Amino acid sequence: MNLCEIGALVQSRRAQLGLTQVQLARMSGLSRATVKQLEGGTLKEVGVTKLLVLFDLLGLDMTTWQPRQLRHALQMASQSASVSYKTVMQTKELQTALVSGVVPASLVAHIATFLDETPLTLLVAAVQEASQRGRVPMKLIWRHLEQWAIEFQSPRVVWAK
Repeated sequence: MNLCEIGALVQSRRAQLGLTQVQLARMSGLSRATVKQLEGGTLKEVGVTKLLVLFDLLGLDMTTWQPRQLRHALQMASQSASVSYKTVMQTKELQTALVSGVVPASLVAHIATFLDETPLTLLVAAVQEASQRGRVPMKLIWRHLEQWAIEFQSPRVVWAK
């Protein structure tokens, strides 16, 4: 659930309770402008403590679900990393490299692109899928990625130590 969806939920619940934005703001310790921006979907950030107070006041709770599994993440990641190249890195090739830690010479550019440009949510999902398919711990795959980032001199901040 994103902040825009949370805002719609807060607005709906506030209306159910017959509260105005001003009343809700006073009760929750937020400004009316913050409540208005939250409900309108324009609020950029709200601290978790403030959100918990607001949810408690409205009788809502924060529930977590099992992490969503991005379907076909390895396939999407291998295609994404192949966009600029004549040859396409196959899904199985990416999986094998992630699990084994060995990058064939023909895939060095693809793997470097995977490290540098793959959206992080897709990268995380690809690691999870490779771990499940290859029956290896995700920690091992993360170590491989960090090693490759050093070896290929990845400029991506997430790999910096």
